[in-house]
Amino acid sequence: MPAALAPVLPSRYAHSGTPVGTLDALGPLELPAPGAGIRIKSDTLPGLESVSPGDEDSVWLHDALLGPHSADIVRYLSLARSTGGPVLDLGSGAGRLAVPFARHGFAVQAVDRDGPALERLESWARRIGPQVAELIVTTRADLTELRLDGDYRLALLAGAMVSAVPPRARPRLLREIASHLGAGGALALDYTAHQVPGLIAEPQRTWAFQVPRFDGIDEWVVARQVFDLRAMSERITYYSARTGKLSTERVVLTTDKWIVDGEHLAAELHSAGLHIEGRRRQRIDERTESVLLVCRTDD
Repeated sequence: MPAALAPVLPSRYAHSGTPVGTLDALGPLELPAPGAGIRIKSDTLPGLESVSPGDEDSVWLHDALLGPHSADIVRYLSLARSTGGPVLDLGSGAGRLAVPFARHGFAVQAVDRDGPALERLESWARRIGPQVAELIVTTRADLTELRLDGDYRLALLAGAMVSAVPPRARPRLLREIASHLGAGGALALDYTAHQVPGLIAEPQRTWAFQVPRFDGIDEWVVARQVFDLRAMSERITYYSARTGKLSTERVVLTTDKWIVDGEHLAAELHSAGLHIEGRRRQRIDERTESVLLVCRTDD
């Protein structure tokens, strides 16, 4: 992880129960007592990847949160080479996967609910050249209401996007995807798997980090992650202070997600006509791991 993204050590703060020194401009932002959730180390910031930019300035935060997940591009490209295209990128954002796929010659349909993110994707593709831009079709749609009209060899729910889909809507989404995968096609998705005892022991977690920016703005963020086991939901709130030469701007962004139960997800995939062909696990910390699934249509 880049040094700028490393969680800030507690020594950077005042004593527990006082505002964060670096983020005084945010107002009375209280940190928990020692041992109550300040994260010292992390290879991957937790579940922050699906937040949409609230405005143009939030793009820096959005890109920083996606940075630790960039290694998955290599894995997904390798899978695409075995399946061929076209590729369906669901929850594409600003093209983190779609543009590199098009650069490698794959036709891509990029679907996202955030219009400005799709505009950034299209602008990035045009800057590279028409040979890339012509391979990408963008569609603005919410995944809970997705209606497809093409056939694909590979569908992606990358960056833990499956956890942004409400459980009640997930079976229909998976059926829709499966019905538009060609013979030998695959769905690849990843999600964060939490151990229930870990969630019970630590239902609230706090992270602090600096956002790498190159526009003269100094931005610090405290992210608070709250789990609700009864609702199987997760909320992350980002308290950001952006300091320029003349003033400091305070911004609060929130994203709501769902805790994914691996057994329930496997049953939903099976009901949609998909079977899990491969599973890859990567440990995040002692209570959390990232799970990548590759699913094929039932013949």
